[in-house]
Amino acid sequence: MTAILPFLFAGLLLGLSGGLAPGPLLTLVASETLRHGAAAGIRVALAPLLTDAPIILATVLVLRPLTDQQMPLALLHLAGGLYLGWLAVEGLRFQGADLSPAPLSGSLWRGVIANFLNPSPYLFWLTVGAPTVLAAWQDSGLAVAAFIAAFYALLVGSKVLLALGLGRSRRALRSRGYRLVMRGLGGLLLVYALLFLYQGGRLLVALPRQSY
Repeated sequence: MTAILPFLFAGLLLGLSGGLAPGPLLTLVASETLRHGAAAGIRVALAPLLTDAPIILATVLVLRPLTDQQMPLALLHLAGGLYLGWLAVEGLRFQGADLSPAPLSGSLWRGVIANFLNPSPYLFWLTVGAPTVLAAWQDSGLAVAAFIAAFYALLVGSKVLLALGLGRSRRALRSRGYRLVMRGLGGLLLVYALLFLYQGGRLLVALPRQSY
């Protein structure tokens, strides 16, 4: 059971960070909430539950044949570390979300379109999510379920809470508390990025040397 805890924690951290980080979907959640109320923002927040399943399946199927090959795995871990490092820097430098109106307006299906057209889910699952799922699968199916459930519980749940908060206060996304949370998450993501980079570097070092 204790082997599941690292994947559960990773899902919680990555889900909360992704849920609170500014981006197209968060902007649409804010825009719909401010225009049409919290219920409309909540419908947009649910969009990843409809869009991400094929993304997860595709990336896992693409990467699964590479699980026994050190070089591709090393490169994926390094890419994931750099991506998480970029997210960490964005969090540490966070000054408040931009509440300017989103280009799309609507509810659930417009949120689905916005999420499908957003490159972030594809990049996340290719470099971080799918490698973590494959690592969890080597432990157990329960570890995979714990990671995915924790990730989406906080990815979607945090946006739902923001929609409810914005329904009462338009200043929620620029508050001091929100900035502190984002910077704290940025610090945790930096640690996670360093772990990915370490794992990638260790795989590179362990590659068999070619003799001439």
